Amino acid sequence: MTAPAAGTPPRKTGLASWGARHPWALAATLLLGLCVLGALSAIVGPEPIPPAATLSILLHELTRGSWPAIACAGSTSSCQCSVWVEIVWGARVPALILAILAGAALGMSGAGLQGIFRNPLADPYLLGLSSGAALGASSIYTFGLYPGQRDLFLPIAAFLGGLVPGAVVYIAAGNERRSPETLLLTGVALNAFFSAILSSLLLYNPVVNISVSFWLLGGLSAASWSHDALLLGVLLVAGTLLALHGQELNVLQLGPEVAQSLGSDPRRVVRRVILLTTLVSATAVAFTGIIGFVGLVAPHVVRRLAGADYRRVLALSAIAGGGFLLVAWDLAQVVVPSVVIPVGIPTAFIGALFFLYLLYRRGAAQGRRA
Repeated sequence: MTAPAAGTPPRKTGLASWGARHPWALAATLLLGLCVLGALSAIVGPEPIPPAATLSILLHELTRGSWPAIACAGSTSSCQCSVWVEIVWGARVPALILAILAGAALGMSGAGLQGIFRNPLADPYLLGLSSGAALGASSIYTFGLYPGQRDLFLPIAAFLGGLVPGAVVYIAAGNERRSPETLLLTGVALNAFFSAILSSLLLYNPVVNISVSFWLLGGLSAASWSHDALLLGVLLVAGTLLALHGQELNVLQLGPEVAQSLGSDPRRVVRRVILLTTLVSATAVAFTGIIGFVGLVAPHVVRRLAGADYRRVLALSAIAGGGFLLVAWDLAQVVVPSVVIPVGIPTAFIGALFFLYLLYRRGAAQGRRA
């Protein structure tokens, strides 16, 4: 048996091999799982509603009253049924859809940032993009700007706020002598800096900003159909444009010099991806507050399932991110009885442990190479 040639990448085995050979089947499986998880998530909430009644309400609303003809299928009185319909369709469904869309946005953003920085630890939260976006969005609440058009101007303010740390990280990335670890620490410093400014801003109008402080920890309770529609529109346009950079990100993994010799413009790719990831993640932050580590966890899970090809990683990270945030939202509703905690708390617990695991693995791998 001959040994593989030098420089040949190791062959993928198991699930990653199947996912790399059948990406469409993997995508369909993940989408089906996400749909099932979404239906089950509609049952979860602080207000106990029978699962059969919840599923009946979902079918009734999705079919526009065609089937079943009565929303609660005769399981309760009409008055109680109307209350349940408002809870399930008016509150839970917009929140779980927002969780899926925001998770998809953060998952794609994390995959894009990891691609341009060639660093598996990059994430919108760790690089300060989320803090900058939250600062921009919070200014709308703090100063009472655009009270009648807040849903429209929130993502704009969040995008402008996220551009500042994005520009700093981009300038830092322009120096090729800087290591990926230096860029990551730059993002961590920016995150702390903008978090400090944000905390000072909240003290400007403490009465109004009490609810904002809770929202900044990651909140989906104020979700609405208009929020879902705006985030979906941004995700369809900017997310599609970001996914089209998959092949260029693959080339960029070989290094800027090699990428340029193959006809790619690394600086233009980095600039475009930073703009798109900032737009997508900032829009999510505008409606959900700061939710960390989704963009860190989702791409790593996808690479284990489908390999490291960014043409697959970007799209599948959206599905994985949506599923991860949806599970975190379910946990946020059931961990403390009768209380909905901010969804950023469970994602922080899971993400911090995952981050430490990645650091340990990188340290162990570097030790073996030494």
